[in-house]
Amino acid sequence: MNWIDIGALTDIPQRGARVVKTQVGCIALFRTGDDQVFAVSDTCPHKGGPLSEGIVHGHQVTCPLHNWVFSLETGQAQGADKGQIDTYAVRVEDGRLMLDQTQLQQRSAA
Repeated sequence: MNWIDIGALTDIPQRGARVVKTQVGCIALFRTGDDQVFAVSDTCPHKGGPLSEGIVHGHQVTCPLHNWVFSLETGQAQGADKGQIDTYAVRVEDGRLMLDQTQLQQRSAA
């Protein structure tokens, strides 16, 4: 994996999100209440809602437009909703957020 620095962990409040623009589109970075970080597509597959503006609860996010809920771990829609959002490899290293650039390059080439 080829990791790129995309910012500080402290740039994202607990139970909050930030967006980074990449070659595959906007990626939402979420920080959960237990300080885990997840990277997913910022676009809800239902009506295109900005997931980064949604509510983070546990390891899930609720879309702000129509309340669809997605797992931040798997990208799968929860409950009766159907669909999935893309997930991306992210890690925290010395307080910095690192995103897998190799994965981004592979998805942009597909």
